[in-house]
Amino acid sequence: MNETPPRVHAEIDLDAVRGNVRALRDRAPRSELMAVVKADGYGHGAVACARAALEAGASWLGTATPQEALALRAAGITARTLCWLWTPGGPWREAVEADLDVAVSGMWALDEVRAAARAAGRTARIQLKADTGLGRNGCQPADWAELVGAAVAAEAEGTVKVTGLWSHFACADEPGHPSIQLQLTAFRDMLAYAEKEGIEPEVRHIANSPAVLTLPESHFDLVRTGLAIYGVSPAPELGTAQELGLRPAMTLKASVALVKEVPGGHGVSYGHHYVTPAGGTHLALVPAGYADGIPRHASGRGPVLVGGAVRTVAGRVAMDQFVVDLGPGEPGVRSGDEAVLFGPGEHGEPTAEDWAQASGTIAYEIVTRIGARVPRVHLHG
Repeated sequence: MNETPPRVHAEIDLDAVRGNVRALRDRAPRSELMAVVKADGYGHGAVACARAALEAGASWLGTATPQEALALRAAGITARTLCWLWTPGGPWREAVEADLDVAVSGMWALDEVRAAARAAGRTARIQLKADTGLGRNGCQPADWAELVGAAVAAEAEGTVKVTGLWSHFACADEPGHPSIQLQLTAFRDMLAYAEKEGIEPEVRHIANSPAVLTLPESHFDLVRTGLAIYGVSPAPELGTAQELGLRPAMTLKASVALVKEVPGGHGVSYGHHYVTPAGGTHLALVPAGYADGIPRHASGRGPVLVGGAVRTVAGRVAMDQFVVDLGPGEPGVRSGDEAVLFGPGEHGEPTAEDWAQASGTIAYEIVTRIGARVPRVHLHG
């Protein structure tokens, strides 16, 4: 980072990522751990966080798109990596040649990866995904026999090797939800069928971050940890990050652009949804807006630590900026001072969960939506 204070930036504590991975490994000591770094590491920087997670004992990486996985390979990361969100005509051959494990949820995908393996002259590593109740990607139980049979035939011809069987929970962040046990039963049944037909997977996995924290019976050979490796609680119902033994890795900071005194009755930002109180006040301009990923839904509600106190967004969040009301009297804030939008919460600053509550969303969205024009500054790399 240069000496000029940045307009806005996100500090990413890689020691926190390492510590979270170690804590999660302790929760599932008999399973391998996959660090999911999709969506640019949930907004934290995929390459830097992947390296930190591997240093702390993760043995797999996970991405949604093949392009995300190929970017890890381009950065020199050779760890086993699964990518699962494919569309017809995707870069199957590039994935096979890059030694990626690719997810197959239907016959069309198996056909395309077999063709890619033939073109590349090598065996593709595939993982069959079962839809046990989430209703998104994955093969329905009624179609499982066909997909498994075709995969066994493809293994016999040498075009593929089935390295994994997996699924994904719908409601693991709601302890006690009846779908959890139904999905576990369906997964075990689909595993048993595939293995009876001759599939010998390296890994079987269904546990996401909340299941790692609350459902030991779901851990199988591998657990997939996403949001939790970045130190954010996957659900308030499960506990805060601190209660779960996690430490948030991202701190979002901005440099105050302007402080000014205004009279009472002064409208603030678009639509004048906030009007200054009688007697006047001081306003501070924070140069970050919804183009940077600050939720417009947090207008009038988003918390910010500035001048040693937590203030609230005054009026609407605009594309590039928002305002906070510092109150009357000496504001104790100057242009160039630091405003902390969220962080671990260890120094009185708001957390990503606080912003989620203010915006009517989940903490996943808060950290992931921070935009590309916000520099990431990786600490302890």
